[in-house]
Amino acid sequence: MVSLTLLSTALMGLLVVATFLAVARIGAQRTAPGAGEQDRYAAVTEALKEVAGTPVVWAVGFLAIAVGVGAVTLLAVGSFGVPEALAGTLLSLVYAAVGLLLAGFVFLGAYFTARGRGLGNAHGVAAGSFATGLVFLVVIVVQLLVGIIG
Repeated sequence: MVSLTLLSTALMGLLVVATFLAVARIGAQRTAPGAGEQDRYAAVTEALKEVAGTPVVWAVGFLAIAVGVGAVTLLAVGSFGVPEALAGTLLSLVYAAVGLLLAGFVFLGAYFTARGRGLGNAHGVAAGSFATGLVFLVVIVVQLLVGIIG
């Protein structure tokens, strides 16, 4: 029980640090009006925006993640001669990867919903952090009441 509490505290601390860094990074990007020069950062973000807007990139990324998680799961639970200690570690990595994917889905869903409604980046980060924090709290409450995690 103590280790779960420490894990929860560490995850929430990391979420707070990530939120602080995201907000600080967004605030550092603001420029004075009339400064329309495109620097290296703007060029890189424009190129990444074009790549991220391509459906093929999303499809290949999804397939890579699905095949990777499936392959690691098969290694962890299959009889492929993997030592038992390594199999447990691989299964823990799969649980962590799926948890991070779900947390990222919740965060980005709330972020883009806020941005789509005309709010700024800071509002989107706040909405995403709030939604992700609520999911973590629900998982902790369910764990304390029912004990769904190991």
